[in-house]
Amino acid sequence: MSEQKWSFVTREGLQVSVRIAGSDDEALLVELFDHVSPQDLRFRFLSAMKHASRKQIAELIGIDHGTIKSYIAFARDAATPIATAVLACDAEKKRAETAISVRSDFKGHGLGWGLLKLMVQEAERQGMEKIESIEDRSNYDALEIEQKLGFETYPYPDDQRLLLLSKPLVA
Repeated sequence: MSEQKWSFVTREGLQVSVRIAGSDDEALLVELFDHVSPQDLRFRFLSAMKHASRKQIAELIGIDHGTIKSYIAFARDAATPIATAVLACDAEKKRAETAISVRSDFKGHGLGWGLLKLMVQEAERQGMEKIESIEDRSNYDALEIEQKLGFETYPYPDDQRLLLLSKPLVA
């Protein structure tokens, strides 16, 4: 697999580089999730926890890069991971789901916004018809970002605490 890289600058001027996570990135993801608040871990994994388990992290990097890709974001000149995003495509390659986590000390700088825009671009590039996200109703920051980027909000089936956000990609 060739190593793809992306870069963007957040609204706060933070220069970010992003690459697809590989099998040797477990320690980086452990470090990243050790700096994600318990509330944000709950929002990301939709379950209460104090730390992401090694199994959850292994699942993020030991995945099928044909349908599911995990991305790691870094501050431009640093080796420290500051965020992660996942883009999971269905077998028919029509729908993609995304989830994003940002280190607590890097929140509020536009990093989640930049990663979500990148996930939308990647889903479009792969020919997806729509991109979706499942959010806890109390994750106001994520809901606001997604709605500003054109995601529509729907009740999540069989779970009143969750919302499904969806954005059509093909006209």
